[in-house]
Amino acid sequence: MNYKTIAKDVLLTEARELELAAANIDEQALTKAVDLIVETSGKLIITGVGKSGLVGAKIAATLASTGTSSFFLHPTEAMHGDLGMIAKGDVVLALSYSGESEELIRLIPHLKRFDIPLISMAKDNNSTLGKHSEIFFNISITKEACPLNIAPTSSTTLTMAMGDVLAVCLMEKRKFKKEDFASFHPGGSLGKQLFVKVSDLLRKKDLPIVSRETKLKDAIVKMSEGRLGSVLVLNENNEVIALLSDGDLRRALMKDNFSLECSVESIASKNPRTIQDKNLLASDALEIIENYKIQVLIVEDENKKLLGVLHIHDLIEAGIK
Repeated sequence: MNYKTIAKDVLLTEARELELAAANIDEQALTKAVDLIVETSGKLIITGVGKSGLVGAKIAATLASTGTSSFFLHPTEAMHGDLGMIAKGDVVLALSYSGESEELIRLIPHLKRFDIPLISMAKDNNSTLGKHSEIFFNISITKEACPLNIAPTSSTTLTMAMGDVLAVCLMEKRKFKKEDFASFHPGGSLGKQLFVKVSDLLRKKDLPIVSRETKLKDAIVKMSEGRLGSVLVLNENNEVIALLSDGDLRRALMKDNFSLECSVESIASKNPRTIQDKNLLASDALEIIENYKIQVLIVEDENKKLLGVLHIHDLIEAGIK
């Protein structure tokens, strides 16, 4: 049995159904649906049973994360008390390939009683669901990917794709930006990229700080204690005038006149890389660190007084990319 051939056939079958659907998009229905959802004062409620219900839950999650207040409601649960979750001003999107799912059909009178607009996705606009919908999307297919042409495969793929179509159109209508998406995903990588600031990751306590007159041997001890891989050299005004890195120390060791009794300032790097904006995005700070091939970025206030340092390891551990 050649599973690769089977896999290829499944993917191509579903891809063809998506292409057929793309060629027959009902622009008028799509425009009406987008305008209705954007203008509603309530929520968009997705409902469906079986495989359509599972697809509906995914569509609801996608919509909710892209700026449309939405949740999934199982029609059976709705008929047993959860109908109260639907209120005037809401819009319902019902999913049923046959358009005849009994659980959904039983909901229709209650939706009409509360004047709730109904958008539906089914294979036939003459189905019960289609006839009672203000807006109808045809999701009929010519062939399921299942070899028996029975199991919902191509049909569920198309339904999910149409949910994505609706979500993306709503994003465009609302001018939904990357920053908006991140606000719904603060724990994700994009949220971290757009919301975590330098001040959130700044090291302020127990920094390895020495004065310019400190002997190198003492600075090395301070470097070991500080766990920063570097030592900050400050003047009497609390301004960073130099940074002793492990690289500086290795280069000094290669010189014939190397001495542990020399001042730390004599071998430290002068004018280390600094920033004066603690509200800078951590992702932008990481870009500075990578561009200058450094490990420590010094953060100062507007008077060039030391506020703290940002280490590349802190950024990586925080998931900043």
